[in-house]
Amino acid sequence: MNPEDEPLDLWAARREGRLRKPGELKAITLAAGPQRAAHLNTRAPRLILEWDGFQWVTVTVAEDYAAACRILNPAPQPQPQPEQPAPKKQGGKHRKR
Repeated sequence: MNPEDEPLDLWAARREGRLRKPGELKAITLAAGPQRAAHLNTRAPRLILEWDGFQWVTVTVAEDYAAACRILNPAPQPQPQPEQPAPKKQGGKHRKR
């Protein structure tokens, strides 16, 4: 056995950590020319794509960089607070003179 070989189960576990997960989103700039850094050309529309496990599938088009950021990283929704009963009045301790 070659010392560079690794067992198949270790290789598969390492590979699994590198693979894209289905449902992962990415944005591509819809502008003339090559793809550049996302923060450049902020007014250009963005194509939002989702990885389905085999290929990138078109989801929607965002109007600009800010809209694409809101789609890719939605703000967490606040959790509703359970109703708590009003605190009971407690008898106060008064100084005796």
